[in-house]
Amino acid sequence: MTFPILETNRLLLVEIEDKHLDEVYQIFSNEEVTKYYGMSPFTNESQAKIMIESFRIRFENKQGMRWGIVEKDSNHLIGTIGLNNLILSGKRTEIGYDLLPTYWGKGIMSEAINEVITYCFQTLLLFRIGAVIFPKNIASTKVIEKFGFQKEGLLRGYIYQNEDSHDVYVYSLLKSDWAK
Repeated sequence: MTFPILETNRLLLVEIEDKHLDEVYQIFSNEEVTKYYGMSPFTNESQAKIMIESFRIRFENKQGMRWGIVEKDSNHLIGTIGLNNLILSGKRTEIGYDLLPTYWGKGIMSEAINEVITYCFQTLLLFRIGAVIFPKNIASTKVIEKFGFQKEGLLRGYIYQNEDSHDVYVYSLLKSDWAK
């Protein structure tokens, strides 16, 4: 299967490849980006290389996909968005995303999320998209609720990060809700 390239007015969502190593490192070494990501910030580029390889393997195994968010104007990779725990036979996945702080509050993530949701329901024919969000991540909560995701509950001690276990909320969007 060829990796799907998605396009919006301002963005190209592309496969993340080795040529994006510096940009992936810049994103995931940023403490603001990884604060609610479920991992510690990168400290060297080899971590970015391993991450890129894991994205490729998960796509090849049909377990997930991760797009690089490229701003058309600058041609820079400024964030990523993807599907985790993709189970095509079960018609479900979880969405995750990140963006360099310089680009926060500009509607970029909303644009990318909208495109990925449409791809999930119309092309992959999924029924459910989940999202796992730290309670303190108000910006992520706001953007996901804008698309009709509903809070289902609290997962206690679900994510281990920075030497501590953290609670997270689980959200979902069903195709039947989205189609309304």
